[in-house]
Amino acid sequence: MVALVSISDERKRPKLMTVTHKLRASRRMQQVQAPIIPTIEDLIRANPGTISLGQGVVHYGPPQTVHEAISRFWDDPLSHLYGPVEGIDPLREALVEKLALENGIAAQGRAVVVTAGSNMGFLNVLLAISDPGDEFILPGPFYFNQEMAVRIAGCVPVAVPTDVDGQLDLKALESAITPRTRAMVTVSPNNPTGVVYPQADLRAVNRLCLEQGIYHISDEAYEYFLYDGVQHFSPGAITDSAQHTICLYSLSKAYGFASWRIGYASVPESLMGALRKIQDTNVICATVIAQYAAIGALQSGRDYCTPYVAELAAVRAQALDAVESITDKVRLLPGEGAFYLFVEVPGYDDGDLRLATRLIKEHGVAVIPGSAFGVTDRCTLRVSFGALQSASAIDGIGRLMSGLNALA
Repeated sequence: MVALVSISDERKRPKLMTVTHKLRASRRMQQVQAPIIPTIEDLIRANPGTISLGQGVVHYGPPQTVHEAISRFWDDPLSHLYGPVEGIDPLREALVEKLALENGIAAQGRAVVVTAGSNMGFLNVLLAISDPGDEFILPGPFYFNQEMAVRIAGCVPVAVPTDVDGQLDLKALESAITPRTRAMVTVSPNNPTGVVYPQADLRAVNRLCLEQGIYHISDEAYEYFLYDGVQHFSPGAITDSAQHTICLYSLSKAYGFASWRIGYASVPESLMGALRKIQDTNVICATVIAQYAAIGALQSGRDYCTPYVAELAAVRAQALDAVESITDKVRLLPGEGAFYLFVEVPGYDDGDLRLATRLIKEHGVAVIPGSAFGVTDRCTLRVSFGALQSASAIDGIGRLMSGLNALA
């Protein structure tokens, strides 16, 4: 039986215009900062000839073994179907071996998940271990995409300042823990500062997390980029750390294929159920061709990266000398890893984004303002020397020093 609608009934219905207020972006997303890299890239495009010391990538490409691995991918018809959510077995097996040999992380009690980049790994982990309103402790300056991910997940980033040299303040980290804290995050070598945290401090953080019943998320994307004899330490190697320690890694940096979007995580086995749900929903699996590429990269191994790291060390040394020449204008955090310099410009009160804009327009060099990394009480800049060939990087650093030296 069909119901008839009278004109009077029709008039009682709400007009479309009265409900358009529901058509809006998420309030949660309004709390997320706009990504700074595209903003700087827009300025670079508007000022041709600018040398970019902005984005954190390496200038070299992947090894030949990646090309050979992709050929094997193409020859296998099953490769063109969906892959396993957690990653293809040959890659996961290779990663388990790498983690054991290089990081001292045993397989027992842990699982390896292949992700479409380390950023996805971080967001997936957040969703797996948190509920809206939970808190994540981020030593500051923090990596901006991690702070953004915490907000996207509907959680609360708790920034805890590091000390004057960018090192962890263990007492401040402990004081920041509340009943809503779900994890403490460390990034070593650090983005944006290049600081490497000592093994003793990472052990102290990991022990604190164990005692407090929270997770320790250890971001180790820059594990191969170390200078002056400094050694990398993985908290996942600590005895009794398997159930509360999550280690994140990236192949983009070391092997020069950022666009391939491939990373991985070592996680407690207990999280695999939640992580499979999340990954199956938002990507199903990391692209299988990139996973084959990762197998090829691992066949070349760390030795492939070593000469490039030596080249970066030479550029870094010249950059440090350049900064030393204008110490009356800037202060540099003593970082010994990654491919970043974190520069403070004391007395500059016009805003770091405005300074970054001036450097592009007036001196033809681009850097990233420190406010993107949570530093809002002083003017700071992140300088990346990894994305350019040595001569271009040194030229860019020269332009930067000239620009900073010219400040009134």
